[in-house]
Amino acid sequence: MSKVTPTQFYLAGQYQPEQSVGYLMNKVLSSILAQADAQLAPYKLTYVQWLPLYKLLMDESQTSAQLAREIAIDPAALTRSLNRLEIKGLIHRERSVQDRRVVHLRLTDAGRDVAQHVPSVLADVLNGHLQGFSEPEWTLMLQLLQRMLSNGDGMKQRQHTHKKIDPT
Repeated sequence: MSKVTPTQFYLAGQYQPEQSVGYLMNKVLSSILAQADAQLAPYKLTYVQWLPLYKLLMDESQTSAQLAREIAIDPAALTRSLNRLEIKGLIHRERSVQDRRVVHLRLTDAGRDVAQHVPSVLADVLNGHLQGFSEPEWTLMLQLLQRMLSNGDGMKQRQHTHKKIDPT
């Protein structure tokens, strides 16, 4: 069975950041977050605050550890953000009756009211960034990004497998 060599789109000596998929995705994400932050400023929320609120709106039965993993934020940074949200009266923490070490996060009524603005802001911001795209282009971009994520997961699995095999 022959091994297929993947296409090499980037070469070390010819690497240009402005042609890098990662660089461009990071710039687009920064723009999206800056616009969302600007639109959510009247609620005195930043990205590290509105994202947990939004995720809790979608699934309110989470712990801070679960939430940190899901939104890929450092647990310590998330704890600081959750502390601010709690001071603002937008969330509260409930200790589990089954396991006292587990603390569940809950939106307050005020937190739910604020969090309900996030989806429309995100839709507006994303639609603004997609202005001029056709539906087939949008669908293709989603498929390509999902494929890149899958490729990244595959790389992570191979690295994990090699670490198990190679004890050094």
